[in-house]
Amino acid sequence: MRALPPSCGPVRLVAVDGHAGSGKSTFAARLAAALGGVPVLHLDDLASHAELFGWTERLRAQVLEPFRQGEAARIHPYDWNLGRFGPARSLPAAPVVLVEGVGAGRRAVRPWLARLLWMERGPEESWARGRHRDGPAQTSFWDGWTVAETRHFAGDPSRPFADALVRECPAGYEVRPGPRGRSATQPKITPRDRN
Repeated sequence: MRALPPSCGPVRLVAVDGHAGSGKSTFAARLAAALGGVPVLHLDDLASHAELFGWTERLRAQVLEPFRQGEAARIHPYDWNLGRFGPARSLPAAPVVLVEGVGAGRRAVRPWLARLLWMERGPEESWARGRHRDGPAQTSFWDGWTVAETRHFAGDPSRPFADALVRECPAGYEVRPGPRGRSATQPKITPRDRN
């Protein structure tokens, strides 16, 4: 990961995407530790009850633009219990930063990514794991979430653009090339190319 070209200012931004409950947070924490403790941005800090997938502008303003300038990000994490955004927290523009969450590989973010990793677990199994983790008190949230996530990935899928597919195994993780694994002949699209 450290050998990749920077993708957002000096940062190599690596996305970990997949269905809710697929194991993104656990894998990102283990990958961050394996990389020497690199920072992890959780998209749950940018989303909200009112905007489950409406966080793109916050990501751009609070994270991507500062990183592009070589500066630390200043995020205002959302408190899911209080239902409001909290005080600013700094996220360094480290050589590698992981961003994990449903939609981390969405169309608007892909040009800023050095790599996109997809957690290879189907939606039904992932959602069942998430429901079990969160308990019956979150049933109505999950009922709404599954509809919103299905709608999101129908209009803006991430998996077809994944550089690698990550499958959880009894002894760790198996990483295989993704549908769009980068090759020497495949041009890299940069943020500048979007205009």
